[in-house]
Amino acid sequence: MARPIIVLSLTDEEQVELQRRTRASTAAGRDCLRAKIVLLRAEGQREVDVAQELGVSLPCVSKWSKRFKRHGLAGLNDQSGRGRKPSLSLAKVEQVISRATRPPAGRSRWSVRSMARAVGISHDSVRRIWRDHGIKPHLTRTFKLSTDPLFEEKFWDVIGLYLNPPDKALVLCCDEKSQCQALERTQPGLPLGMGHIRTRTHDYERHGTITLFAALSYLEGKILSRTEPAHTHVEWLRFLKQIDRETAKELTIHLIADNYCTHKNAAVKQWLAKHPRFVLHFTPTGSSWMNLVERFFRDLTEDVVREGSFGSVGELVRSIELYLADRNADPMPYRWKAKGEDILRKIQRAREALKKSSTM
Repeated sequence: MARPIIVLSLTDEEQVELQRRTRASTAAGRDCLRAKIVLLRAEGQREVDVAQELGVSLPCVSKWSKRFKRHGLAGLNDQSGRGRKPSLSLAKVEQVISRATRPPAGRSRWSVRSMARAVGISHDSVRRIWRDHGIKPHLTRTFKLSTDPLFEEKFWDVIGLYLNPPDKALVLCCDEKSQCQALERTQPGLPLGMGHIRTRTHDYERHGTITLFAALSYLEGKILSRTEPAHTHVEWLRFLKQIDRETAKELTIHLIADNYCTHKNAAVKQWLAKHPRFVLHFTPTGSSWMNLVERFFRDLTEDVVREGSFGSVGELVRSIELYLADRNADPMPYRWKAKGEDILRKIQRAREALKKSSTM
């Protein structure tokens, strides 16, 4: 008589966890395999059938079946003390970590190879230590902390428009993208194709610049725009008059703008005084990140300006206008979701860290 098949029993929690391990994209291959072995054995399959289905040896299936039966999920973990012992001493690891923030003389940062030569280990070991400890000398993040004495007042004024837009009003994020260059590559590049990336020459010819004035409707995502050869208060005033013409007269217009001098020119102030439905809200000095039209300018730069090749200023303008028309046909609003209190706490931590680093 054949021996009866021993079926592994699972609790509901164990069943869920084992199934999660088989589906998780971040799970190690060995953990996924062990989970599959236990699940198949729990279905009543023989060890030899499980081994054949998963393409592993019979002793492997037997081992993890027994380990699970004795210790549950904990039995599927590797035992401590097994495997290859680390070849790097703790002193070497600590040296790599501590020296990562102190670049060598004459350099702004370490590379994995220069650090490896200095410490006397392989560059793969340096890369592994940096990765495990989240050290990234090759990356730099830009920042700017506002020194505006009225920072919080202006901050809440702008954030309030995003989080609680007023009724019967239009919130427009306004700014100008100056010095848009019409650059023409000296030779035509190869287009993107299967098996190769697109190409372009490193050099170019300059055909002039334009300034793009843009007003992003916060609720709708549509863009009011105007191109000009310059960006003085004269051009800004023309853009304000265009906004006045192209928006419903019964709406109050809340304009979010930065502290650029053209926005505060005397002629501009006189015009605004005669048009009280326009209300200006200035972002704090050095805080352009609060103006959502900057997010649109980034998209425009990546989608049109930076990658294009333009034989004239007119060609650049037509490309921008085509992009704007396509976008306005299916507008994509940018939504402000971050809480003001969380942003202020983050800024305060940054100020404290900056003050601490300046005193070291």
